[in-house]
Amino acid sequence: MPQKILLDTDIGSDIDDSVALAYLLRQPDCELLGITTVSGEPVLRAKLASVICKAAGRGDIPIYPGTAEPLLVKQKQPTAHQAGKLTNHPHDTVFPKAEALEFMRRTVRRHPGEITLLAIGPLTNIALLFAADAEIPSLLKGLVLMCGTFTYRFMGGPCLTEWNARCDPHAAAIVYNAPVKNIISAGLDVTSKVVMEKDEVLKQFDNGILRTVLDFSGIRENERDRVIFHDPLAAALIFDKGICSYTRGNVEIETASERLEGLCYFQPDINGKNEVALEVDGGRFFEHYFRITRGA
Repeated sequence: MPQKILLDTDIGSDIDDSVALAYLLRQPDCELLGITTVSGEPVLRAKLASVICKAAGRGDIPIYPGTAEPLLVKQKQPTAHQAGKLTNHPHDTVFPKAEALEFMRRTVRRHPGEITLLAIGPLTNIALLFAADAEIPSLLKGLVLMCGTFTYRFMGGPCLTEWNARCDPHAAAIVYNAPVKNIISAGLDVTSKVVMEKDEVLKQFDNGILRTVLDFSGIRENERDRVIFHDPLAAALIFDKGICSYTRGNVEIETASERLEGLCYFQPDINGKNEVALEVDGGRFFEHYFRITRGA
């Protein structure tokens, strides 16, 4: 049976959100029940999600603009700069107002124990959802996050913070402490290993829905010379978990120190609720991703 997925995304800031959405729309084992957007200019982000959906022939996917501002800290990504390319593509322009959290709550309650929530942006929407309805975490099948950075600390390396955790550390703290049965985190230290250089991007993305994604990437304009598949890796783990190896434990998020806000503290525990990716098989990931999105 296809897996029921809700996607929460800050599409429009980095291209990897669109790359992940293209994968979900082409994944035959994915029943994408809806998309919510988060962070600055959520309506523009909803329009960008609409572009990708329409390019895939999936204009039926519900899209809800979500929360614009983080819970307590100053906004770090106030704009969805990829929206400058919206005029190049057909997209919806009218979306439900102030209904994202209720949409998620209603959908999860309609399918208890069946939905995997995939969050690939700051965790503001998810934290507010969990605060509004305390039963929702226990009603999820699972929670998959592109969030945090973990293994540098295991190896005695520097303390690094990851963007989604840093943009709303208080939200991340709420989500990681919620009573979800299982949380899988693909952290920056692992997702940064799945990289594709410009020439290969131009080759691989010259096909179908990926051609639309490429237009938002900045690759052709020489604004970037590579794509890092942060969010697509998190998405792919729902359907091929063996792409990564993991360790189990518990996660705490730094909120007290402004300098270290968003830093992830991981305590190994075989009974912990968090599975943290440790290593990635890059070849297996890319074969899987392009087999799905290109139909090869």
